[in-house]
Amino acid sequence: MPADTNIKSIDAIQIANGPVRAELMCYGATLVSLHMDGVEHSLVLGSADRAAYLGPMQYFGAIVGPVANRIAGGRAPLGDTVLDLPTNENGNALHGGPDGVSQRIWSVTDHSAHSVTFALTLPDGKDGLPGPLGVLVTYAIKADGALTIDISATTKALTLCNPAFHGYWCLSPNGLSDHCLSIDADHVLPVDDAMLPTGQIAPVADTPFDLRAPTPLPTGTDLDHNFCLNGTGMRPVARLETDQLALVIETDAPGLQVYDAARLDTAPFDGHHGAPYGAHAGIAMEPQLWPDAPNHPDFPPITLRPGAAFTQSSRFRFIRKETP
Repeated sequence: MPADTNIKSIDAIQIANGPVRAELMCYGATLVSLHMDGVEHSLVLGSADRAAYLGPMQYFGAIVGPVANRIAGGRAPLGDTVLDLPTNENGNALHGGPDGVSQRIWSVTDHSAHSVTFALTLPDGKDGLPGPLGVLVTYAIKADGALTIDISATTKALTLCNPAFHGYWCLSPNGLSDHCLSIDADHVLPVDDAMLPTGQIAPVADTPFDLRAPTPLPTGTDLDHNFCLNGTGMRPVARLETDQLALVIETDAPGLQVYDAARLDTAPFDGHHGAPYGAHAGIAMEPQLWPDAPNHPDFPPITLRPGAAFTQSSRFRFIRKETP
């Protein structure tokens, strides 16, 4: 973020449609809160204190990247060279490094009652990547209350590109303890102690990662894994639910990074509920390409060429359940 910019001065951007309304901000192209008629709490974690987004909530509701997730050692083959990316987590690059797109102020290029479009241009060499790279993100709320997030990007040079939305969801005011989760994925990427993919694409059958049927949260096994989604194109891939409400995620992305916030601690900053968030306060479910892909030739590539466009569309649809 530019040193002369006070994050507390960044205005809130409001959009609404049907039963759902949202607050966003230009810093990180961030979804700050999402409310549904008849539900008192925000369905995404966040804070009214903008300073929290400079600290432990730096990824909450933000667009992360330009390369979301982890790159081992910050080193990534690209063409006939190897890129050195800025590192910020145990010697690895996470979510674009220490100055990724979640820590930058985006421009608003379009704003209506129902939608807002943010734009950001990263110059050649920014975050260690060739460019320039231009990214657009449109948040829209449809008449039925579904939130759609459309991300696109273009480049002037061969580069890496995998931006993603990093929201934490919680459908009740009490954390995940009354939630169930199902994910349409037959395979998952196992990780090492640094949470980096080992390179194996493992079946979920007979493992704690088999979430093909609704499974109570927390699962008993920490989740910070990429699920290799079944199918292609826009399709439903995950369902988070309580006895009152369900969230269905649809996307055209091949992967869903799921983090159950087992290590979350936002102290001293309060969340929307008036206290710091702790472990399992919410769950991040991030449609994206697979992590550390440049170092695993069998993974879907995250290269972007001049003249081509990166596109990703996701839809977050809420279903209110009938009460007896």
